[in-house]
Amino acid sequence: MLIIGCLTMFAFSFSDVHTFGNVDQVRTSHLSLDLTLDFERKIMKGSCVVKLAYQSKQGAPHVDLDTRLLTIESVTDPADGSALKYELHKDARDYMGAKLRIFLKNPKTPAVKVTYVTDPSAGALQWLDPAQTTSKKKPFLLTQSQAILARTWIPCMDSPGIRVTYDAVVRVPKGITAVMSAAHGKHEPENGVYRFDMKHPIPPYLIALAAGEIAFKAISDRCGVYAEPAVVEKAAWEFADMEKMVVAAEKLYGKYRWDRWDAIVLPPSFPFGGMENPMLTFATPTLLAGDRSLVNVMAHELAHSWSGNLVTNATWSDFWLNEGFTTYFERRIVEALYGKDTAEMQWLLGQRDLQHEIVEMAGIDQEFAKLYQDLSKHDPDAAFSSVPYDKGANFLLVLEQHFGRAKFDTFLKTYFDQHAFQTMTTDKFLDFMRKNLFGDDQAAWEKLQIDAWINDPGIPKNIVIPKSQNFEKTRAAAKAFAAKGDTGVVKKDSWNTEEWLDFLNSLPEKVDHDRLKTLDAFAGLTNAGNAEILFAWQMVCIRNTYEPAFASLQDFLLRQGRRKFLKPLYQAMMANPKTEAMAKEVYKKARAGYHPISTATIDAIVK
Repeated sequence: MLIIGCLTMFAFSFSDVHTFGNVDQVRTSHLSLDLTLDFERKIMKGSCVVKLAYQSKQGAPHVDLDTRLLTIESVTDPADGSALKYELHKDARDYMGAKLRIFLKNPKTPAVKVTYVTDPSAGALQWLDPAQTTSKKKPFLLTQSQAILARTWIPCMDSPGIRVTYDAVVRVPKGITAVMSAAHGKHEPENGVYRFDMKHPIPPYLIALAAGEIAFKAISDRCGVYAEPAVVEKAAWEFADMEKMVVAAEKLYGKYRWDRWDAIVLPPSFPFGGMENPMLTFATPTLLAGDRSLVNVMAHELAHSWSGNLVTNATWSDFWLNEGFTTYFERRIVEALYGKDTAEMQWLLGQRDLQHEIVEMAGIDQEFAKLYQDLSKHDPDAAFSSVPYDKGANFLLVLEQHFGRAKFDTFLKTYFDQHAFQTMTTDKFLDFMRKNLFGDDQAAWEKLQIDAWINDPGIPKNIVIPKSQNFEKTRAAAKAFAAKGDTGVVKKDSWNTEEWLDFLNSLPEKVDHDRLKTLDAFAGLTNAGNAEILFAWQMVCIRNTYEPAFASLQDFLLRQGRRKFLKPLYQAMMANPKTEAMAKEVYKKARAGYHPISTATIDAIVK
């Protein structure tokens, strides 16, 4: 944490096209938030004191912050309350928002205070009416700042390469509880005042807030679950392995450094499976399958406590350093807790999704098919795909297979330890890898096609493809069922989620309606409680225009807003002339309940 008046020199330099911040001159080091939530008007009112760290002895004449849709009421010097001159410069690119230039009284002004109001349409904020919650009693607010949406509720240098500590006072109406991605301070729930403090430096996209009717249930001394009261017991049962996951992760790559790992199960409009906000994972209720079969998402969010939160990609072009490492780490945790067979099946499912998206990208933008991506002309959210996740993870799997797991684990642990609470670029990582893993072995560098993995679109031929006897059986079953319609090959009582997904994904493009009817009657897929299995079944039904499943499909689209499911379902419906009208009709009803991140994607699909 920066001490006011202190000059901080940074050796690490970087350039991020997605921030207006003059980071070569000055950087934000700590944010002090004081926010009042107005659920009726769907706004936040308050202030942010921004502490500054200068990059040279000369200081800086001004500081440039990122904002978007913020109404700036005043900018002052917190030391004496005097007004500071400022200018707002709106960018032509809507996703960039407006640069807030604050002219400093002297070149080494320790801090500035911005008093502001958010906009009801702020991209990071989703305000839910009571009817959109489980109890139907209280409103709810959730934030989602990744990638560059922190600027819609906090004036900051909104770059993953800028790490800040923060504290916050959050003021809420009676009956509302607030939680944040930080340690709890001295709350006054009777007065609607909640206090938080994050002592570790994190990028702004990891500052997170949820507020509503929220209960808590402990799982261990350092793990627990928040959720709406009607959901909390179910969520705690589903996530009972959280402590075991932390123990397994620590055995792999060292101590968990964030004190607590709690999770909050949010209302169903949350656009992602999970979000790795430090100390408080945000999770979708679509993980609550009732059989603990989808907890790999929680393993993924935990892994971010090392890759992403501890060592962070410096720019969104380096995003694979976040998600590729995390996906690899997730599968190591899954293997440790649930066995090698399950991990291998997840590797294969991920490779299938990756291959599908690579083909899809061939007609869009090949830049998105690379690990290191030039995003200078793009909103970083537009590049969201399985490429940084699964291509990145498979690159690491190639390294593991070549060097051996023991050596590679030692390398990763050293990487996390030496760069803890720092940012990382692709070039800096490759240099570290060359020195600490390859040594002088240039032949191995070329043999493993390192440059192709990083800079070329597509999937290099040396990808490691695990063999799975389980999938050999499910693929044979899919072929046999498609040919004869015999449900005897479908092991409905013994297949796990991965096996069901592989079976459904392995069915041919066209399946006779009578066979689909037989399969549905046998396995109850249209009413599946497992969201992943239901989604895979619905994709089969859409492309075959199997109408008996469409009521369930519409219900699924109306009751959850997870983009992973929404995007392909709407794409499939729009691609089928017989379901295009249904897509438009359902989206018209559902759109108001989706998060802005989801609607930004689906708007472009359902024109």
